[in-house]
Amino acid sequence: MSLAYVIVAVLTAAWVGFSGFSLLRRADFVTEPLVEYGVPRSWWTPLGLAKSAGAIGLLAGLAVPALGIAAGIALVLYFLGAVFTVLRARSYKTVAFPVLYLAPLVATLSLGYAA
Repeated sequence: MSLAYVIVAVLTAAWVGFSGFSLLRRADFVTEPLVEYGVPRSWWTPLGLAKSAGAIGLLAGLAVPALGIAAGIALVLYFLGAVFTVLRARSYKTVAFPVLYLAPLVATLSLGYAA
């Protein structure tokens, strides 16, 4: 396992975990776009838990690589769904935000695969 992989995985997990925590505590900067996109409020807690679980899975992947791979793939699918949701809402100006989560996830998976 390379040092680059560990650093990228930890930073990615922290970023995704912060996003999940922010959604769970209903931070305005996270919930206001969800309202704009038409995401039902009843989904917010499960989505926040999914992001948080994915972040924990990335960290667990440092000890058990299969968990990290599974978490990384699940988070990539999550954020691809987020991209689709933003595009469906025709909020083209904000589509970059879920893409900014995809990039470090793909980097984490790539570095993990290369290790």
